[in-house]
Amino acid sequence: MNQIDTLMVRKDEDLKIVHITLAEKIARWTRNTNRINTLIPNLALSRFEHPTEPTSYLHEPSICMVAQGAKRVLLGEEIYTYDAYHFLITSMGLPVIAQVIEASKEKPYLGLMLKLDLKEITQLIVESNLPLKDPRKVQKGMAVSKVTVPLLNSFQRLIDLLDEPESISFLAPQIQREILYRLLISEQGPLLRQIATIGSHNQQIARAIEWLKEHFTQSFRIEELSSHVGMGISAFHHHFRALTAMSPLQFQKWLRLHEARQLMLTESMDAADAAFEVGYESPSQFNREYNRLFGAPPLRDIKKLRGIMA
Repeated sequence: MNQIDTLMVRKDEDLKIVHITLAEKIARWTRNTNRINTLIPNLALSRFEHPTEPTSYLHEPSICMVAQGAKRVLLGEEIYTYDAYHFLITSMGLPVIAQVIEASKEKPYLGLMLKLDLKEITQLIVESNLPLKDPRKVQKGMAVSKVTVPLLNSFQRLIDLLDEPESISFLAPQIQREILYRLLISEQGPLLRQIATIGSHNQQIARAIEWLKEHFTQSFRIEELSSHVGMGISAFHHHFRALTAMSPLQFQKWLRLHEARQLMLTESMDAADAAFEVGYESPSQFNREYNRLFGAPPLRDIKKLRGIMA
């Protein structure tokens, strides 16, 4: 075995050791729950002992890692699969369908999610003099990349802080900055650097998404929204779909339907009231579009969800 082969074997062995340790840490904190929002700001841990049903939600800007098992995320027609050797990174809020695909009682799915602070990323770019991306280029807001031992070690040290909560406020921000820096110098660094570039298409679309999230109950004209973020109508349509796999109107519809579902589930609203609350004028249109997105009419879907949560 030559020197290069020896180094590769050692690297694989180091990766396995770190994975085992990280899995043990996540398993310890998720022993009696599927998900825990930890005392560390923006860090959540998850555990599933069987594959899950596909679930639709808005994926926040974040890095998701798996210590054991595998997960699949669908953005439009594109599929992103990640496992213990790959992480998922998302630079803006994107509507996805996600599913844990590898999990069992003996080897549960064990994962973590760290929300990304885009302001902190911008500050790090300035401080480290990292090159910015060409603002005219379009890069999807989601990607899968290979994990590294240094990145995994950083997450281990972050989770270790759960055992010394008095140190979280001082040490967690430093470790999170290290994680962001490692992401910025990785192969997916350009994705994050582009979203932080003033005037970039990604940043403009991110602003449009934030506007839609805050005003999804309101009717709007594409011309007004594209002007609001400083883009021409044609370019706005093209880049919005390229990044989110949806048109702006489809994105608004997605937000409305998910909010209506939440209102029916948590506040016991009936379908008609929830439809009007989120901006629909026609209950029949709401029922058709709800059925198309969630695979069942509102009443049946909510009854099923309540049965699962009981």
